[in-house]
Formats: sequence, structure tokens, C-alpha cells
Amino acid sequence: MRKQQIETSLAAVMMMDRESLINHWQALFPVTPPKQLTSDFMRQAIGWRVQAQIHGGLDVRTRRVLLSGLAEELLSAGTQLIRKWQGRTHQVKVLAKGFEYQSKIYRSLSAIARVITGTSWNGLVFFGVKK
Repeated sequence: MRKQQIETSLAAVMMMDRESLINHWQALFPVTPPKQLTSDFMRQAIGWRVQAQIHGGLDVRTRRVLLSGLAEELLSAGTQLIRKWQGRTHQVKVLAKGFEYQSKIYRSLSAIARVITGTSWNGLVFFGVKK
């Protein structure tokens, strides 16, 4: 039953237009999605949330790793990082070698944090990957 529930829910999410995605997002998350989020990103986040509701979310070990200083090890290609800074939402995509931000490739998250803020930051800290 669970597998069928997930497949049905995910198929419905894939067919949603942007307005429907926003409405579904607000039903699942306690906030309005930032305007800069792409429909594809919303589909991924909604899909994850649907699966987490059915299966119970992240296990204790994974949560512990995410909260520890080892989180940078989990940044695999395809991961999306989002940071709101001074009223703007910034999205970064982790690549096999580097990071993509605003259609430009960077070698480090720190370089992107510097572009966003104008000051020197530890990129992992800026994007909330590490405390």
C-alpha cells in the first residue's frame, strides 16, 4: 500500500502546474515557498516530504550526521542548497566537481558566499551545512 501511495502522490505532483505546487507546498510546509524556487525544486521537496510522511523521515543516525560537523561528506552531486540572505533566496547546486550558482560554476561554497555577502565566509557555515 505504501509504495502505491507514494507512486500515486508523486505522479500527481509531477503533473501540477506552479500554482498547484505552491498550494501543495503550503499544505505540507508551514511557510510560503520563496518566489525564486523553481517548479522542479518544489516537486523534489514535495516528493521528499510525501515519502518522509509515509516512511517517517530521516533516521536518527542521518539526523545526527547532519547536525554534526560531518555534514559536508553528504554533499553529493545533485544536492540543492538554499540560503535566504537579506530578503533574497539563493540556490546552489552541488556538482561532481564544484558548485553551480546563477548559471556559473564555482570551486567552493565559500566563493559563492563571498559573492552573495561581499565578505569572507566559511561556505559550509553560510549554507547551514556545518555549524
